Amino acid sequence: MREQYIEYRDGEALLEGFLCYDESQPGPRPTVLINHAWNGRDDFVERKARRLAWQGYACFALDNFGKGKRGTTNEECSALMTPFMKDRAMLLKRLQAGLATARTMPIVDARRIAVMGFCFGGLCSLDLARADADVRGVVSFHGLLKPSGLTEPKIRARVLMLHGYDDPMAPPEDVLAVAKEFTAAGADWQLHAYGQTVHAFTNPVANSRAAGMQYDEAADRRSWHALEEFLAEALK
Repeated sequence: MREQYIEYRDGEALLEGFLCYDESQPGPRPTVLINHAWNGRDDFVERKARRLAWQGYACFALDNFGKGKRGTTNEECSALMTPFMKDRAMLLKRLQAGLATARTMPIVDARRIAVMGFCFGGLCSLDLARADADVRGVVSFHGLLKPSGLTEPKIRARVLMLHGYDDPMAPPEDVLAVAKEFTAAGADWQLHAYGQTVHAFTNPVANSRAAGMQYDEAADRRSWHALEEFLAEALK
């Protein structure tokens, strides 16, 4: 397995993504970009990248906050995420920088790119779809569903949203709103809602049901299977 950290820029901001792929397979290959949660690019998304790399994909975990910028407390994470939630155009520009960087990599088949993300990263992935980025598909795991105000009249990417029905950070009214938004944009979209499931259901360290964040083994397993099926179809 080839792994390397790659620096790239969005204007003056220095960023550092994580690339991995199976060196034993030849040539450019379908690629998955992974957007991190509100704490920054971490071991969690790197593990997900490795898991997909073993299945034949090139994976590039994006850095949307800046090289070395990580949150270790709720306050620090909020401070990193909030400016981008308030300025979704700035966030989109940051995401487009990562996508453009991936397209220059020899291992990447630029015609076959998908984007996925977790929590804040789910919102990031949906925002690329909203901007009609030239990607085959986007996947949101327990993502924030708030509209960006930047939705194009037509969304070409296929969309998969994997959602805990009891997620307090994406309540039913947000689910209904995003369904209407993507339907109006002509998107090929899917929503998988897992009952008795809250936010962060893929993250084994999430253990606060009272705060609405709890790992759920069944939802984690089912959502990953849904991802695999979606990628096989979108990137064929």
